[in-house]
Amino acid sequence: MLKGDARPNYSEQLVAARSDLLSSLGMKAESIASIGRVSEEDQAQASHEEFISLRLNGLDYEKLRMVEEALDRLESGEYGICLSCDEAIAPRRLKAVPWARYCVQCQDRSTSEREEYSHGLLEVVSF
Repeated sequence: MLKGDARPNYSEQLVAARSDLLSSLGMKAESIASIGRVSEEDQAQASHEEFISLRLNGLDYEKLRMVEEALDRLESGEYGICLSCDEAIAPRRLKAVPWARYCVQCQDRSTSEREEYSHGLLEVVSF
């Protein structure tokens, strides 16, 4: 748990990140909606741009979810505690990624396990 004097700074960072993400998502939605009809020659390019925009929207929604969860943890007094090992997350990490859910060690372990799982799936599929 973080000391009271550190909380407002993280809260401000998280609220600003949420605002930026909501604004960005709104602009992207307007951009997708404005595509309209395109000529047959431009259809492939328009489809590709729409695919990329939708993928980026998905990433922004995921980040927004993590920011909202961090704000909830801040309010409940659980902010700054790793969800995996229950140890404190380093202030340097929280400064860089205020919505971090895991300490560096647990995040690395999780990423490595996901990569191993994905690699294993590729081996099964290619077999």
